[in-house]
Amino acid sequence: MPTASGDLWGESFPTTPARLAMAAPRSIVIVKLSSIGDVLAGVPTAVALKRAFPLAQIGWVVEGRAGDVLSGHPAIDHLFRLRRGWLKSFSAVRSLRRQLLDFKPDATLDLQGLLKSAIPTWLSGAPIRIGHTPPESRERAWLAYTHPVQSTSDHVVERNCDLLQPLGIHEAAPAFDMPRWPVSRGRMQEWLASLRLPRPPAIINTGAGWPSRIWPTARFIEVAQALHQQHGLQSIIVWGGQQERETATQIVTGAGSAAIMAPPTTLQDLGELSRLAHLFISSDTGPLHLAAAVGTPCIGLSGPIPAKRSGPYGAMHRTVEPPEALRPEWKNRKTDRQSMAGIDKESVLAAAADILLRTQAA
Repeated sequence: MPTASGDLWGESFPTTPARLAMAAPRSIVIVKLSSIGDVLAGVPTAVALKRAFPLAQIGWVVEGRAGDVLSGHPAIDHLFRLRRGWLKSFSAVRSLRRQLLDFKPDATLDLQGLLKSAIPTWLSGAPIRIGHTPPESRERAWLAYTHPVQSTSDHVVERNCDLLQPLGIHEAAPAFDMPRWPVSRGRMQEWLASLRLPRPPAIINTGAGWPSRIWPTARFIEVAQALHQQHGLQSIIVWGGQQERETATQIVTGAGSAAIMAPPTTLQDLGELSRLAHLFISSDTGPLHLAAAVGTPCIGLSGPIPAKRSGPYGAMHRTVEPPEALRPEWKNRKTDRQSMAGIDKESVLAAAADILLRTQAA
């Protein structure tokens, strides 16, 4: 496997950023198409690249609305935004190829490791193409890489940063440095002001991409009631789509004055609303990772997948997990129902009390 001491850009490549003596790359492309949480987990990779190569143009190939969380990010100079199903359209593939060739990347990093991400990686024409080795990379995506990397890190954020190693970057402190979205900020501030809450709220997100990540609605109701009774916090219940709206309505109805229904929100609205809250409670899904990325203290409910792999990233956050005996086999992680049911409300409330104590003392 090639290492950081290989001959890149026509000369010997350094092993650490401090020893960089070669001409810095002019442009770099990151490929991470979806989902929202996975895209956010790649943001520290872009931040590290911009810090190491501040004059380089950083591009990102992204699919669907996941690109909204990258819009305006100071580390990302250009978004190659693709619609869903782009790979089935010859004209869309040809257009992406033309755009990538015009961008002229010196290196492309595939953070996804699937066939659909390997294709843009290869289409980029970059002489240096970096991705994970199997089994982290699947569907023979590694065939597109000139520099496959075997990561030994647990968390997905750190595994993504491990792909920087062939470029001489060893990121010890991954950071998100998320942008501000002023229009969304103003909209969320105006809505919160209309509620006249005595203090910043908690936010509860009940939805998830997999059925196995759904926590029982009745427990969310109990948590909202307890936060109100014990800490004087009202909970805003956020949602996306009709099914989540129905669940949010059940929680608001069941919790009474302890819970408030959120208005429809964009991803940028949700990011700014999170910044205005005391804490964010959710299972392992995109909104949780958005809240964590913008710096809101989070409580992650990690059922089918261990928190050390995909929990909210950062020391300020807390995770609650079921007994290890309830955790499913990897092949059943998307269909299991026992692991989330094994998370009790008392543990969630204890995590909330810990976060509130720390934030009040700060």
